[in-house]
Amino acid sequence: MRYYIIAGERSGDLHGGNLVKAIRQRDPQATFKGFGGEYMRQAGVELTVHYDAMAFMGFTQVLMNLNSISKFIKQCTADILDFKPDVVILIDYGGFNRQIASFGKKRGIRIFYYIPPKVWAWGQYRARGLKATVDRMFVILPFEKDFFKKFDWDVDYVGNPVLDAVKAHRQSDGFLSKWSLREDQPIIALLPGSRKQELQRLVPVMAKVARKFPEYTFAVAAVSNLDKALYAPFSDLPNVKYVEEQTYDLLSHARAAIVTSGTATLETALFRVPQIVVYKLSGLNYRVVKWLIKIPFISLVNLIAGKEVVKEMIQGDANVDNLAGELKQLLIDSPRRNEVLKGYDEIIRILDTGSASENAANLMIGYLQSRSKD
Repeated sequence: MRYYIIAGERSGDLHGGNLVKAIRQRDPQATFKGFGGEYMRQAGVELTVHYDAMAFMGFTQVLMNLNSISKFIKQCTADILDFKPDVVILIDYGGFNRQIASFGKKRGIRIFYYIPPKVWAWGQYRARGLKATVDRMFVILPFEKDFFKKFDWDVDYVGNPVLDAVKAHRQSDGFLSKWSLREDQPIIALLPGSRKQELQRLVPVMAKVARKFPEYTFAVAAVSNLDKALYAPFSDLPNVKYVEEQTYDLLSHARAAIVTSGTATLETALFRVPQIVVYKLSGLNYRVVKWLIKIPFISLVNLIAGKEVVKEMIQGDANVDNLAGELKQLLIDSPRRNEVLKGYDEIIRILDTGSASENAANLMIGYLQSRSKD
């Protein structure tokens, strides 16, 4: 069969690549095309557009790039019509993919959504729009199935692909020496994100925290294709090192971490690294988000647990004193550190339902084969 897959960010690309591999095991003659990144390319997807070209973050950035986004949508829809897929598989990237779903519905193209937009967080009314345009939904968070039931929609919970990726990870030989890290010095992982706007707001405060802990090595999970000037606040700190494209290896060696809100918070938890979650937006973006979002937490860790497991420091709360105070407790064998680790164990128990990629692939192919027999 022919599959058109769309992922607009790195995490979606990773999960898309694993999904493609799982589909190919069931459908060896499968042909893949779409929007994505290197993980999908390596899995055998012919890329029309790399997601790097579409990395627009925040309300103001989207407004500034509406023309570019419109061009990508037109390019994508034309490519789908030309490719004539048996199914279009959407992965996260809600603003873009919801429009593709609407297009597909009007054209009679089968639409599957793997890792849907977080409509449970804000704009819950959008669930009805998704139901009207998506043929099958495959969710990766346990509470999402119950959420969509409120809209009389039976969706498939397939497990969590982040847990799959962490389980599959094997430490790279020579990792520490490659990045000038020492075995005898504890490592604090800094994960400031992969978007320019995130780094501009979070790197300066992370650098100030690193100054307060000279006896520790701070290892920055750096993104190789970003402007190195974004990491400039770290430049004069002898206890700061950089690790590029090996975040899982870094987490497997870290004693604690400071992490930008997003998928990385869950990855850090699954590696059982005590963390502080931080996030900063522009004033306008923050006011918009605060007005729209109606959930008690911003991190997946706390949302899955249904309670505060890790501290979340947002906007002005993400300051040096707050971060340093919590970090001190996470670095030693304290009751606070043990409390976080206990919370992580509960999250792992909740999520461990088998391979999400394989579960999703089996269901998708089953639905497609069932339709072909009708």
